[in-house]
Amino acid sequence: MTKNILFIMFDQLRWDYLSCYGHPHLHTPNIDRLASMGVRFDRAYIQSPICGSSRMSTYTGRYVHSHGASYNGIPLKVGEMTMGDHLRALGMGCHLVGKTHMRADAEGMARLGLAADSLIGARVAECGFDVYERDDGMRPEGPDGFYDDFGALKYNDYLREQGYEGDNPWHDHANSGVDDEGNVLSGWFLKNAVQQANIAEHDSETPYLTRRGMEFIEQADGPWCCHLSYIKPHWPYIVPAPYHDMFGPEHITPVVRSQAEFENAHPVLKGFMTNPIGKAFSRAEVRDAVIPAYMGLIKQVDDQMGVLFDWLETTGRMKDTVIVLTSDHGDFLGDHWMGEKTFFQDASTRVPLIIYDPSPEADATRGTVCEDLVESIDLAPTFVDIAGGDAGALGHILEGRSLMPILHGTQKGPLREFAICEYDYSAMPLAETLGVSTQDAVLFMVATKRWKMIHAEGGFPPILFDLLNDPDELVDLGESEDHADVRADMYAKLNEWARRPSQRTTRSDAQLVEMRTKSRGRGIVLGVYDETEVPLELTVKYRGRTAKDHR
Repeated sequence: MTKNILFIMFDQLRWDYLSCYGHPHLHTPNIDRLASMGVRFDRAYIQSPICGSSRMSTYTGRYVHSHGASYNGIPLKVGEMTMGDHLRALGMGCHLVGKTHMRADAEGMARLGLAADSLIGARVAECGFDVYERDDGMRPEGPDGFYDDFGALKYNDYLREQGYEGDNPWHDHANSGVDDEGNVLSGWFLKNAVQQANIAEHDSETPYLTRRGMEFIEQADGPWCCHLSYIKPHWPYIVPAPYHDMFGPEHITPVVRSQAEFENAHPVLKGFMTNPIGKAFSRAEVRDAVIPAYMGLIKQVDDQMGVLFDWLETTGRMKDTVIVLTSDHGDFLGDHWMGEKTFFQDASTRVPLIIYDPSPEADATRGTVCEDLVESIDLAPTFVDIAGGDAGALGHILEGRSLMPILHGTQKGPLREFAICEYDYSAMPLAETLGVSTQDAVLFMVATKRWKMIHAEGGFPPILFDLLNDPDELVDLGESEDHADVRADMYAKLNEWARRPSQRTTRSDAQLVEMRTKSRGRGIVLGVYDETEVPLELTVKYRGRTAKDHR
């Protein structure tokens, strides 16, 4: 029986801010419960430390280097296949409830005559999903207008129906506090992270999306894949009661950074440390305000997972639905003198990944922890296998590897030797500050279980961390003479990855093999001196023929 897939993704959820991953104060019993029912992956890496490009890799099963959507706002080009395309070909619907951060390739669609309101055009414009509700969760407004003209539109309509007034209740209520005089205390200002969001908890973004997800499942005809994509705990860092004051400074884990790390930082890394976000999160008062709110957002997330999982149990869906829970990246929160996510330490690039498979074949691995290096691009081929397809036959088209052998306990040896992550900072002010061209403003991470190396184009030295002896990634060995051999080996791995045939996507491996001999039966007999040198049936059209002499 083909199972359904509930693909849950959170935005900016750090891997180590769940109790099943070891957080000492933030207890997440519902997500822990899912881990006890399935497999928890302990070394899962994203393919880019920023929302848009990370998600495009997850949805296509391809590295950023392959799909080209290397930064927020850079479109996923027309022609890139997504998990929706692969799943629909196998008879499984693929639907969206929540965020994708997808930017449509409007120019490419116009060139090909694809109208956005056509069935094909809508799927191309929505990253391959059939949209139940898209909500990228962002409706900021500045002097030049809205950041996203379509952000949170339906959610704002919902809030107005519930009596929340104003031209942008997403900001004024869901993501801001209010003082006794009714003045809005904007969640954009980090000092207000300690405030109670001016909204009933039931109406805030996380419970709202949970209900929308359940409404989709309730009416869905199977088999289906539902991408339930939550906006939180992404900033603005502000949370409704009772979560706004559940945690305090005493629950904040010690910051992971050192003065030597800052003073000796690689030029590109120093640029991230000293940008406005890095400077802000280097301040104790910022961490003291933000981290308890961030923890409150995660606690609310976990409580909503309890609502969702209990409902799946009650409705019988736990028996026929694979549940995948992950994040698109982490959040530095002041670690390594940075905020946000745009570099390569584990706080940013390592994410939680938990997969529950209800089938009997997965019984042997329930409650286990997988230490293999896995990547977000592994989810698309895993879903293809769940839908009854053969992900292996798609070869270089899906660059990830199916996790089904791990889930069913049949995996022989490690899944891969190294993981890859990429970041393009060409659209950031940092590129100009460093005097780096748009061609050179790119970074590549290659990580094994022992080592992590970051290569920076533009003539910069590499960065190297020893994950065994320096798990906090504080000491850069990128120019250490004692580690030259390690760097050479890591560069060999990076170069091996760069040589893969990633753009050869219009033919599968099987089709390429078939092409090796296909033309022989169609009259191509190159290099044949005498008809007896090849099987006679291949030259039957060339022998025993007569023609009138026109010489």
